[in-house]
Amino acid sequence: MQWLEQPHIKWAVPIPLLILIAPIIWWFFRSTWRALDEEAFAYRRALHERGEVDYRPLVALTLGALVLTFQEYYGRGDTYADLVRPWLARREAAHPGGWVDLALYDELYLRTWWAVTRVGGYVFPLIVWRLFFRRDSLLDFGLRPTGFREHAWIYATCVFFMVPILLAVSRQSDFVNYYPLYKHAGRSWLDYLLWEGLYIAQFITLEIFFRGWWIRATRVFGVGAIWSMVVPYVMIHFGKPYLEACSAMVAGVILGSLSMRTRSIYAGFLVHGTVAVLMDVLSLYRQGALPVLLTPSSAPADTPSIRNRVSVHSA
Repeated sequence: MQWLEQPHIKWAVPIPLLILIAPIIWWFFRSTWRALDEEAFAYRRALHERGEVDYRPLVALTLGALVLTFQEYYGRGDTYADLVRPWLARREAAHPGGWVDLALYDELYLRTWWAVTRVGGYVFPLIVWRLFFRRDSLLDFGLRPTGFREHAWIYATCVFFMVPILLAVSRQSDFVNYYPLYKHAGRSWLDYLLWEGLYIAQFITLEIFFRGWWIRATRVFGVGAIWSMVVPYVMIHFGKPYLEACSAMVAGVILGSLSMRTRSIYAGFLVHGTVAVLMDVLSLYRQGALPVLLTPSSAPADTPSIRNRVSVHSA
């Protein structure tokens, strides 16, 4: 698989793969897409007959742009260094031996700030949505668990096909160098479990944001609602390994279509969360850095500047 490391080859790899997989995705979700367009057509016709305009897409896309902009500029390492870390330093000085230990957990605090800005941003539209549309039920944004068992086989199928792909991709140097985002995840089981808890929390809210709220708030677009979500979803992968950013196009369509087919975000979250945890585990395994200790024994000796530990990517 070393040939994938060649830049003049790597850029073209996604193209034949997209051409190959597109008919399979179409075949699997064609009835779902048709149903979405039929529902959207009936919905628009009813609006036209009543002389009304659906302002949900306008409000949703505005909120989405604001949330993603805030996360880009205020969920980073420099914001943590300027706003959060000084407060933690004062707290540590005032309470020696307390819960704040910058020497040991500085990067974990940074990743906690990253997760807080992600989770907060992703749930913000649901918090304010009722101010604009009081008759809408938040449960209709893919949060109903009904029918999950019926569609569990789809989750299992997706994971089955993803595992061999991950095994192959995990041999790439950019993959090993990038994951896990928290570079001390392998230092101890405490580090690993705290990090994965933060990671999974932002994944479930990410699914709520993109595959639950975004698609359903723009349902007047029909099947186009899925693609309106895929574009910003791919963009939050910029800066990640190239092949992963390209695969986000496919993942966005599949997870978005899966959400509309199952009428919930839970199967998609399980797929996304399982793949993310496997990526961390495989990267730690390739590095020979799987956790052994229960708790960290000492501060890391080679921690780079926190201001330079800027990672704004989510999915």
